[in-house]
Amino acid sequence: MRVLVTGGAGFIGSHLCARLLARGDEVSALDNFDPFYPERIKRRALEPLLARGLRLFQADIRDAEPVERAFRDARPECIVHLAALAGVRPSLERPAQYMDVNVRGTAVLLEAARKASVRRFVFGSSSSVYGANAVPPFQETARIDSPLSPYAASKAAGEQLVSTWRNLYELEAISLRFFTVYGPRQRPDLAIHKFARRMLAGQKLPFFGDGSTRRDYTYIDDILAGVLASLSVPLSRHEIVNLGGAQTTTLRDLIALLEEALGVRAELDLQPAQMGDMPLTSADVTRAGKLLGYAPRTPLRDGIRLFAEWIRGEGGDWV
Repeated sequence: MRVLVTGGAGFIGSHLCARLLARGDEVSALDNFDPFYPERIKRRALEPLLARGLRLFQADIRDAEPVERAFRDARPECIVHLAALAGVRPSLERPAQYMDVNVRGTAVLLEAARKASVRRFVFGSSSSVYGANAVPPFQETARIDSPLSPYAASKAAGEQLVSTWRNLYELEAISLRFFTVYGPRQRPDLAIHKFARRMLAGQKLPFFGDGSTRRDYTYIDDILAGVLASLSVPLSRHEIVNLGGAQTTTLRDLIALLEEALGVRAELDLQPAQMGDMPLTSADVTRAGKLLGYAPRTPLRDGIRLFAEWIRGEGGDWV
């Protein structure tokens, strides 16, 4: 299968490219190396993949001409669209830019896919689309009209665009709502990575609120299993599917697990709760199980242990 991964140099994207290459697919990555975190980290992740045959196209997803050129050269049968400006809190500071990249960029890619006769479009969405009013565990049928951040709104809009192209052009389409993905090479701004690095350096942890917020953390291997399955299952409509760990953990319990795995005591810098943060994320993965055969297999304690091994080893100089 010929697969094009946008955001292929990022955390999830680079892991996905590696899995696709390992199973014998013809894989291309499209990335603009946005400076949200250092370019050298992304290029380091891609180096062994380029040696194994990965094709790299450097382009901004908003620029139609280079995007369409990449589609003509790569001739993908499927696209996995992971490229986006990420993060809830930064989106509060740059809402227009988030909409420009995440919404307009998705429209550019969908139109390029149509012109190139791409068979299937897999969209990387987010649990943040559920907003504050969803009843846990979150089901895909819940309303998503109360987003708490521009980032969440941009992902909800992206899903609507995918639905539109499915309705107009019969593009096979599936949107995957990721729930707090973690593992080796996780983005350095995310809690597990940021906390672990600060703990190992003897620095205080920024601790927002009272520690009762709960997240559904999902190990990278589980996410990859869901994404890979989404490339080949029969699709009769635009499917929307949760990919989560199917259990929730409080912020305080997460820090306790990091203390256990790292053998380091955390020192907390108590701060007010942050605007835009969801108090709870909780995935109902029933539909994922039925459609994709998905079942999360990595308990958080095991995943944190694997992450701790990585950051004490290869990841020690990752940032």
